[in-house]
Amino acid sequence: MHYRAPWWLPGGHAQTIWPALRGRTGPLPVPPYRRERWPTPDDDFVDVDWLDAQPGNATAPLLVLFHGLEGSSGSHYALALGHWAQAQGWGFAVPHFRGCSGEINRAPRAYHSGDFAEIGWILAALRARHTGPICPVGVSLGGNALLRWAQEAGSSAAGFVQALASISAPVDLTASGESIGRGLNRQVYTRLFLKTMKPKALQKLAQFPGLFDARVLNAAQDLYDFDNVFTAPLHGFKNTRDYWLRASAKPRLADIRLPTLVVNALNDPFVPASSLPRQSEVGSRVTLWQPGHGGHVGFAAGPPPGHLQTLPQTVGAWLKAHC
Repeated sequence: MHYRAPWWLPGGHAQTIWPALRGRTGPLPVPPYRRERWPTPDDDFVDVDWLDAQPGNATAPLLVLFHGLEGSSGSHYALALGHWAQAQGWGFAVPHFRGCSGEINRAPRAYHSGDFAEIGWILAALRARHTGPICPVGVSLGGNALLRWAQEAGSSAAGFVQALASISAPVDLTASGESIGRGLNRQVYTRLFLKTMKPKALQKLAQFPGLFDARVLNAAQDLYDFDNVFTAPLHGFKNTRDYWLRASAKPRLADIRLPTLVVNALNDPFVPASSLPRQSEVGSRVTLWQPGHGGHVGFAAGPPPGHLQTLPQTVGAWLKAHC
């Protein structure tokens, strides 16, 4: 596996921001997804967007995407991965974390970086519906949560999926949370995330008065403060520190028992290179790919304006070899 950033995208910020902007403006339009709404055991729902495999190919592999923080089936990486899957004759499914499909969910919960129980329920539902190989990919937050599921599932994970990959996952949430809360990261990425996260949280408060203190949430200026008032207590953690510590995938990567690819660029603006695992720490079933460039879920290539197919082609080729 090899990646070299194009000369016209210098540095991790450019390699992160340009692919996101490029994905919104073309050349890959949002495909004609077929949406299914699944009822959950806690009387809520999860929306799953599908691109079906070629007709008559019921046993084709299914690529499943678990998106990142505030992502969706319309995110630039989802469009790129969906395009790749269609070109291979694979099916493609994007289960939305609760509140990310365009409609607020009904239960007094949302989603978080260690939401392995939700991922386990979704993968079991997919396994019941699909007879061919299932190959999940998690991006950023979704990547860490997918790794946490594989750790918790242990040897039983192979009964649901053949192999999995994570892309730009913040496997040390404390290191990434502190990094995104400083300097330019705080001014750019933190502000963008909070711009959508705060209104969703307030919608949840309107559903469940007293769930948290609206004044404290509105005063939050970084993800640490937001998680402290909303994400952590809503999902059974004592506080942000407890959440970030218990939800991080890095300490237990050696527990994974099926083929796993973990992709992290060393110049990711908010996943510090110093926080990434070494191959000696992860066991024989986990392959680390840590190129020097690529940014956060970026990996653009080619002359201006570039394309976003390097990441799905590289990760997809690895999955094809293991699925």
